[in-house]
Amino acid sequence: MDEKPDQDARVQGQRSDEDHRLKARDAIGDILHRLERFGVEVRLFREEISVLVAPLQLQDVARTLRDEFKFDFLSSLTASDYWPQLEPRFHVVYQLYSHPYNIRLCLRVPVNDSDPVVPTVETVWPVANWHEREVFDMFGIRFEGHSDLRRILMPHDWEGYPLRKDYPLGYEEPQFTFNFEDIQIRKHRPTYEEA
Repeated sequence: MDEKPDQDARVQGQRSDEDHRLKARDAIGDILHRLERFGVEVRLFREEISVLVAPLQLQDVARTLRDEFKFDFLSSLTASDYWPQLEPRFHVVYQLYSHPYNIRLCLRVPVNDSDPVVPTVETVWPVANWHEREVFDMFGIRFEGHSDLRRILMPHDWEGYPLRKDYPLGYEEPQFTFNFEDIQIRKHRPTYEEA
């Protein structure tokens, strides 16, 4: 059997991978250059691009990334809580993907504790609707301009935001030999009607 076609295919595949990497590297340079006009801070760590964006610039940066660089997929939207730090306490994190360039990008929007509000990107990526509702429900960060900002996971009358680091845990103390008697005294004893 002739193995020449298999070898050619492997070499061809390696060339196309290298061409793709070069195309992506050029696109990254172009992205970083064009985003300078928004005054963003760009961090590159292990070939992952993170862009720190001010809340007021978020919609413009998002539209630019979608329209000019084909970041057509919002793969996730979440938040990080840096409590007890209050300025900024939160970062809203957008994970974006560009199918044509095969590039991932992370947008981070710092938000203060006193007024946790970020403009919605629902008009840029419609899938952000449910993601933003989840972040609102879990962290209490409001998304200005959102079409239907209400709780999505917790009951509508729930008080507080469970993923905030200052949220009360409400756990039961485990029983050991050193605290056996204290726990026994506090344990609930069901009555005849409850049993």
